[in-house]
Amino acid sequence: MDTTTVAAFLAVDLLLVFTPGADWAYAISAGLRDRSVVPAVAGLVAGYAGYTLLAVAGLVVIVAGSTTVLTALTVAGAAYLMWLGWGVLRRPADLGAGEEAVASSRGRIMLRGVGISGLNPKALLLYFALFPQFIDTTGGWPVAAQTGLLGTLHMTACAVVYLGVGVLARTVLKTRPAAARAVTRASGAMMIVIGGFLLAERLMV
Repeated sequence: MDTTTVAAFLAVDLLLVFTPGADWAYAISAGLRDRSVVPAVAGLVAGYAGYTLLAVAGLVVIVAGSTTVLTALTVAGAAYLMWLGWGVLRRPADLGAGEEAVASSRGRIMLRGVGISGLNPKALLLYFALFPQFIDTTGGWPVAAQTGLLGTLHMTACAVVYLGVGVLARTVLKTRPAAARAVTRASGAMMIVIGGFLLAERLMV
C-alpha cells in the first residue's frame, strides 16, 4: 500500500472525524461530566475496533447489503443515542463530582461509548463505502491487511480528535460551571436530534 493512497485516505477520514456528530457530543459530555475523558473515548474507539474486525473478515459487505440488519442497527442505535441524550439533559455536567463515584462508573462510561459508535449504522456505511475506494486488489498487500491498516488509522484519528475535544471542552469550561452545564445540555440535545434523524431517515426508506 503506497504512501500516496494512505495520505489520501487520512485526508478524507480526518474531514469526517472532524465533523461534529454523536461521537463529538459524547466526548464533550464526558469531558464535562467525568474526571477523565479516556474511558469514553476508549469506548468509542472500541466500537470502531469491532467494525474494523468485521471489515477485515469481509463481513461488512454482507451486513451492509442487508436492509433488515441495517434497519435493526439504525433503530437500536438511534434509540440508544436518544436515551443517552435524555440522560445527559436530566443530569448536566457536575465539575465537582467525586473521584470515587467517577472511578466506579468508568466501565459503564466505556460501554456507553461502545454503544454509541458500535450501534451507529453510519460507521458501518463508512467502512463499507469509504474503505473500498482506497484498497488495491492488485497490489502486493492482502486486502485484509490493507483493511486492517485503514481501520487502525481511522481508530487512531478518532482517539486523538475525541481526546482533544473532550479535554478542550473541560479545560475551557472548567471555571465556568454555568457554561459547562449549557454545553452539556447542548450535547445531550445533539444526541437526541441525531438519533431522531437517523430513526426518521431509516423508517422513511
